[in-house]
Amino acid sequence: MLQPGYILRKAKPTDMWAIVFSIIRARLDASQLKWHQFLVIEHNGSLVAFGQLRNFQAAQELGSLFVMPACRNSGLGTFIIQHLIAESTQPLYLKCLDQRLEKFYAKRGFVPVRFEKLPTSLKSKFYFSNFRKNFFKAFVVFMKYQDYS
Repeated sequence: MLQPGYILRKAKPTDMWAIVFSIIRARLDASQLKWHQFLVIEHNGSLVAFGQLRNFQAAQELGSLFVMPACRNSGLGTFIIQHLIAESTQPLYLKCLDQRLEKFYAKRGFVPVRFEKLPTSLKSKFYFSNFRKNFFKAFVVFMKYQDYS
């Protein structure tokens, strides 16, 4: 449950510039930024958190999860993840580039999955990340939501 004054809602076209600016500043994946795929949390008229479901053949990707620095560690990211999971209609995956975030997602039901086990539609999207992982030994983990219910 959100604290009083916070509102979860579907993104509107007018939210897109704030979303794009935050994604670029945070160096997140700027592909497939479609405002209608985003859930946002606003507080006092400002966006403080957002995330989206990207649609692929036989899969969805949880992407562009962002919480404003001043609002981190308050449960907003978890709240959005829970709602995006509830909205998902296909197996749900994500790409993680940070060990701390891997642990964050693991606590929310995501488990590591090998690149070879990804759906074909995601293999093409994640190809360069996998190359970066193998060639440059960069930290990259692909994860799948594991429904425990």
